[in-house]
Amino acid sequence: MTDNASLQTPHPDDLDALPDAARRVALLLRERGHAGHVVMLAETGKTSAEAAAGLDCTVAQIAKSILFRRKHDDAPVLVVASGANRVDEQKVAAQVGEIGRADAKFVREKTGYAIGGVCPIGHATPPVTLIDADLLALDSLWAAAGHPHAVFNLSPQQLVELTGAPVADVALRESA
Repeated sequence: MTDNASLQTPHPDDLDALPDAARRVALLLRERGHAGHVVMLAETGKTSAEAAAGLDCTVAQIAKSILFRRKHDDAPVLVVASGANRVDEQKVAAQVGEIGRADAKFVREKTGYAIGGVCPIGHATPPVTLIDADLLALDSLWAAAGHPHAVFNLSPQQLVELTGAPVADVALRESA
């Protein structure tokens, strides 16, 4: 973990110091045997670049959670992608069916989190989930922990284990 002064790590036993949604994530991580702790960024982590700056890591190490709406049944589709990548919606649709954009109300209703704080786990409605294959090339990742200022550290393998999701090529590649 970084020694960046912009991080505030509440004592693991003092979950009351966390916002409600971040506390829920911390408890869920604990229940699932994840040893990491939820940390609070001094500045918002709503974008991958903001989070990376606050964590003193690369943008690629930010495991951003992007929610889509599957068109045929309105199911939430979660793509956990590298912060350095744009998601190729056609690749995602090839895996899960036709998708569309999800508005803030849909995101909050289906995940229980606000945009900018969507965690890869603990959703109100379990989503169809895909993990960006590019994340597996990294040693360490940071993911949102239920609040725009809250994050937690994990390995790509832990992300796969926590979500139970398949790994897929979801990144938009520039054509030559």
